[in-house]
Amino acid sequence: MDAFTTQQTTELVSRIGCKKAHMRLDKLWWNSFMTGPLLGFGCAVTLSTESSPWYQENAPGLIRTIGALLFPIGLVMIVLSGADLFTSNIMFMTTAFLHRRISAVDVLKNWVVSFFGNLAGMLFFMAIITGYGGVFEMEPYKTETINFANMKAVDPAWHQILLRGIGANWLVCFAVFISISSREIVSKITAIWWPTATFVALGLDHCIANMYFIPIAIFNGSTTITVGYYIWKSLIPTVIGNMIGGGIFVGAAYWYLYLTGEGSIDIDFNVGSLESAMEAGGPMGGKRQRQSIGGQTAAEDRGMSNEKVIEGQEPPELPHSGANMRSGISKELSADTYAKRKGATNEKDGNANV
Repeated sequence: MDAFTTQQTTELVSRIGCKKAHMRLDKLWWNSFMTGPLLGFGCAVTLSTESSPWYQENAPGLIRTIGALLFPIGLVMIVLSGADLFTSNIMFMTTAFLHRRISAVDVLKNWVVSFFGNLAGMLFFMAIITGYGGVFEMEPYKTETINFANMKAVDPAWHQILLRGIGANWLVCFAVFISISSREIVSKITAIWWPTATFVALGLDHCIANMYFIPIAIFNGSTTITVGYYIWKSLIPTVIGNMIGGGIFVGAAYWYLYLTGEGSIDIDFNVGSLESAMEAGGPMGGKRQRQSIGGQTAAEDRGMSNEKVIEGQEPPELPHSGANMRSGISKELSADTYAKRKGATNEKDGNANV
C-alpha cells in the first residue's frame, strides 16, 4: 500500500503546522489572499450549476448533489498549490501546538492572518471577478444567489449553523488529512474530492465558502441580509463550528490517538523502496533476507547491480524504472527542521530546542 500510515500522516500534519508557524507574515498574507479566489471558483461553479429552476422545483436533491460534485475544484487547487486556507490551518496549527512544536502566539498569529487574508481574497473575487464581471447578473442566476444565501443564513437557527459548521470543517480537514497520506497527485485529488463533495451535498456551512455565497447575495440586492446580519447570523457561528470540527474532531483527535506517548515518528519519503510499502502494512509480509557482493548493501547500491536475490525470498526493492523517486517534500518537511519540540533536548548537541 503506497501511502503513509495514519500515524505518519499525523506527524506530517504536525510538521506542516510548524512550517506554517514560521512563514513570513507578508507571505502568509498573500498566500492566504490567493486562497480566496481559488475557493471562490468552486463556489461560483456550484451556484451556476444549481441555477436550474426545473431541477430546484422537481429534483432539489439531485441538483444539489451535482453542484456538490463540482465544488471540490477549489479545494484541490488550494491543496496542490500550497495556499493557506484558514479552516485547514485550524487542523495544522492545533496538531503542532498540542505536539509542543509551536506556541499559542504562533497559532493565534497564523489564524488571524490567514482568516483575514482569505476574507480579502474572497471579497476581491466576489466583487471584481463575478460581481462587476456580471457573471450572475442575469436570471435565473441572480435569483439563485439570493435564494442560496437565504438558505445558508436566514432559514436555519443560529445553533443549527454552528452545528453545521462542525460537520463542514470536520470533512474539509479530513479531506486535507487523507490527501497528505497520499504520495502522488491523482490519489491526492481523489482523497480531497469525496469528503468535500459530501459536506456541500449535505448543506453544511464552511466560513470561507460562505464569504462568497452570502456577500454575492448582498451585492445582487438581497433585501433580507445585511452585513451586520451576515456577521452575527452566519460568520460567527460558522467560525466557531469550523474551529471545533477541524481543531477537535481532526487535529486534537488524531494527535491524541497517534502522537501522544510516542517517540520520534520515522517517515520514509522514498516511494520506490520496499520500506515505503512495509511501513503501511503492505502486501509483502514475512522475513526478508539480503546478500551483498563486495561489501555493498542495498542502501549503498540502489541499482541492485551487486545484489542478488535469494530464490524463494522477497526482492530487496520494489521494481522501478531506476529513476530517483524521492519526493521534494522529504527535504521540505525533514525531521531535522520541523520535528523538534519546544523544550526538548537535541540528542546531537545536548542543547534544548527553543
